[in-house]
Amino acid sequence: MLTSSKLVEALNVDKEDPRLRDRYGRGSPQNIDDAAPRWMDQFLMARRLVEAGVRCVTLAFGIWDMHGGNFSRLRQQLPMLDQGVAALVRDLHERGLDKDVSVVVWGEFGRTPRINKDAGRDHWPQASCALLAGGGMRTGEVIGSTNRLGEVPHDRPVHYQNVFATLYHNLGIDVSATTIADQSGRPQYLLDLHEPIREII
Repeated sequence: MLTSSKLVEALNVDKEDPRLRDRYGRGSPQNIDDAAPRWMDQFLMARRLVEAGVRCVTLAFGIWDMHGGNFSRLRQQLPMLDQGVAALVRDLHERGLDKDVSVVVWGEFGRTPRINKDAGRDHWPQASCALLAGGGMRTGEVIGSTNRLGEVPHDRPVHYQNVFATLYHNLGIDVSATTIADQSGRPQYLLDLHEPIREII
């Protein structure tokens, strides 16, 4: 794929219908501070790369490490993220790719439920969230909850390894039986937790 002209073609979003590009939005390819750009074209490129044969596409969008000015900054960024993800999911459905392509939207941890003195939210590994779409999953539901302050899991906690187990399950990989040899030749399971999210498989 890397040496194929398919890659260059897939990255050329100018070949798309302008109305579809407007559905995704445009944004800017310029990085935000020391983080990723708010560039809407990358959502469209993701779909084009999948159609070109790429098996896994990762994109980073905006800045989420908001220790200050959380509300004013997210007021601009969240609608853009919503637009890009919604356009991608809709586009995948319209092209019949929704059974084959999984979309996962998440970060590496949550943010503090309490606002700090700088109107920001700090690192909070006790609870977070993820959005899953496509991949033939049964979607359209909320799984799990936190306590009323958003501090810790309360009902039906899901670990990030359960998300990976679900994605592996959808690929036909049994994480309870599949191993990979480490550098000393010992077999290691792909995950410590083997249970997929039963509500969506």
